[in-house]
Amino acid sequence: MSPEMKGFLLVAVIKLLVIFTILLVGVALMTLMERKVAGWMQNRPGPNRVGPFGILQPAADGLKNFIKEETRPAGASGALFMLAPAISFVPALMLLAVIPLAAPLPLQFDITLPLIGRATFNGPMSVSIADLPIGFLFVLAISSLGVYGVALAGWSSNSKYSLLGGLRASAQMISYEVAMGLSLIPLLLLTGNVSFSEIVAKQQAGLWFVGPLFISFFVFLIAGFAETNRLPFDLPEAESELVAGYHSEYSAMKFSMFMIAEFAHIVTISAMLTTLFFGGWDIPFTTWDQQGGLAQTVVTHLVFFGKMFFWIFFVMWIRWTLPRFRYDQLMSLGWKVLLPLALAYILITAGAIWGLDRGLGWSTPRAQAFGLLGLNVVLGWLLIFVLDRGRVVRGVSAPIRPVRLAARTTGEE
Repeated sequence: MSPEMKGFLLVAVIKLLVIFTILLVGVALMTLMERKVAGWMQNRPGPNRVGPFGILQPAADGLKNFIKEETRPAGASGALFMLAPAISFVPALMLLAVIPLAAPLPLQFDITLPLIGRATFNGPMSVSIADLPIGFLFVLAISSLGVYGVALAGWSSNSKYSLLGGLRASAQMISYEVAMGLSLIPLLLLTGNVSFSEIVAKQQAGLWFVGPLFISFFVFLIAGFAETNRLPFDLPEAESELVAGYHSEYSAMKFSMFMIAEFAHIVTISAMLTTLFFGGWDIPFTTWDQQGGLAQTVVTHLVFFGKMFFWIFFVMWIRWTLPRFRYDQLMSLGWKVLLPLALAYILITAGAIWGLDRGLGWSTPRAQAFGLLGLNVVLGWLLIFVLDRGRVVRGVSAPIRPVRLAARTTGEE
């Protein structure tokens, strides 16, 4: 094996250990953040007994899950019951591997290590475990595997509540995966590439895609909520109906693995929103972040984390703001609203890009971005204020139609 290959593998292993360790620790701290945000919104302190400000509460919860007794229903399918949490857990941890977390780091070394020998590396190091050319296609493919773990958990538990939760999760993920995939086709039309690094570069050359592709962002955001099984899309768990849904029969670390997978999906969706629609690690109104260097890598990582942290908070904010949908409302939103909207937006965006390029001669990324921005302002206004009319987007503010009582059998009204 050449020294260059050894250096590449050494860097990959170090990135793997660092990023996965940060992810697991971050997911544990997100449970504390969730409870603190809930306490803040409900005017109560939240966890404050274990450690200063309750900061050791995640460690206490983790220790409890490790030493807690494992339970398994007598009629459960043993192998599948044990395997289901891992099938849900592993894909969730893989998703963050391809997302660039900062600007590339110029790195150069030539070292000799025991058992390895000489290892060299010279060039910009991508701040992601694997900078795959297939980009968000990898995320869509791997994220869809998590539903197998959920469905198997519901089926193998030999419980009606768990089975109903698994069936709900399967239907929900299939429904909203379609809308999520279609919402990213306009982005592919505009960039011509699915690589995350190239998508960030396109936004640096033009505008962040949240403006030029606002409808795609809108559909992706709603579908992302559904993918995480969070309120108002937590029908697979729905404690008021199904006890705890697909993981009702799980305890100790198996239950914890489902929770880790859920929070890891929140991190992934937040990172995807940041990368695809908010410039990723890009710092707006400056080219300093593109010059390369340790300072640029550190600062851009902080910028990326700040954007991602906002969306994590947004997910928690929505949980304590909106009530749960009925199941028919959830399915109607996916198939009757988001799917037609995504399909229509693909046709409109394709025609707009062709018209800007061939008709007006606006071929540069910035010119096309401003042209699409104006179009999306009009489309967003039509969608929210004309077509929707407060039925979906602003449901609570829609006027309530008076209901006329049916006439009594005596003929009285």
